[in-house]
Amino acid sequence: MTTWLKGHLALVLTVVVPTCAASLYYGFFASDVFISESRFLVRSPQHQTQGGLFGEMLQGSGLTHSQDDAYSVHDYILSRDALRVLDAKLGVRKAFTSTRVDPIDRFPGLSWDNSFEDFYRYYGRHVGVEYDPASSISTLTVHAFTALDAQRINGLLLQMSEDLINTLNGRSRQDLIHYAEDEVKLATEQATAAAAALFEYRSKHEIFAPDQQAAIQLVSVAKIQEELVATEAQLAQLRKLSPSNPQIIGLESRADTLRHAVGTEAAKVTGVNGSFSARAPNFERLTIESTFADKQLGVALAGLESARNEAQHQQLYLERLVQPSLPDKAMEPRRIRSIFTVLLLGLITWGVVSLLLAAIREHSD
Repeated sequence: MTTWLKGHLALVLTVVVPTCAASLYYGFFASDVFISESRFLVRSPQHQTQGGLFGEMLQGSGLTHSQDDAYSVHDYILSRDALRVLDAKLGVRKAFTSTRVDPIDRFPGLSWDNSFEDFYRYYGRHVGVEYDPASSISTLTVHAFTALDAQRINGLLLQMSEDLINTLNGRSRQDLIHYAEDEVKLATEQATAAAAALFEYRSKHEIFAPDQQAAIQLVSVAKIQEELVATEAQLAQLRKLSPSNPQIIGLESRADTLRHAVGTEAAKVTGVNGSFSARAPNFERLTIESTFADKQLGVALAGLESARNEAQHQQLYLERLVQPSLPDKAMEPRRIRSIFTVLLLGLITWGVVSLLLAAIREHSD
């Protein structure tokens, strides 16, 4: 027996020992691993879809897919934050370090590193998310040592993903509406300032509508001029027919008064300083600024209303297509296949070692 072992030491070390160890481990010690699977879809009604009739049908029915948002959810599921929440709510560290799990599969295993970072790497080997670009469906798989733990972890991860989507929706709505409200606030301040400046100018210069007031003033000037013409005609007639008539003095005084009135009233319209014509440019500028500010305010209010409507429709949705399964059978480890894999690898290693030893002997001879 000893002679046989010496002659077949390579076979024993590379095939017999590993195969026996694998049979012992997978036959008696390896813990059952249950796999819970769920499928979900992240979509947004406002995102553009593929072109053509099919894309238009998807967009019209609200089944638009959001690949970028799906990847965001995937990153969160595999993040340290998600692991912390899972540990706080379900005690996943306790479940994975249970003495019911074999020493190799349990955390921390053979490394004896009990840090959070090592546990995070361990978590990444038991939770996975796959994405199908063709259908935009994400598949979440959780490996645990009891069926209930696998289902509970899967379900909580989906719930946390929905909470993340709701948080993103709320933040997006707040940012969108907040920006629109800032625009309305700014437009309101500008409109108020423009209206106040126009009111102050009107009050200070006693002017409301220069064009209309000038027109009214010109009508008054025309009436005075008519009266002046009539007075001058009467005065000319008296001077011609009765030069010594005592009414001439009165008519001359009246004519002078009317001429002064015409000059005074006309100066209010066309004078250099203080006339309607002089005040019109500043008035028109203030009026235009006030009108423009009012229009800007209207645009901002319409933008706010549009932002509120858009915030109600531009939301992400996480649709659960397949609920987390409760496995009734352990899918891993595949014991027989694992043992045969070890045997096959051992035979390959034994063959390589045998060839190397034969080559060494031949070279020595």
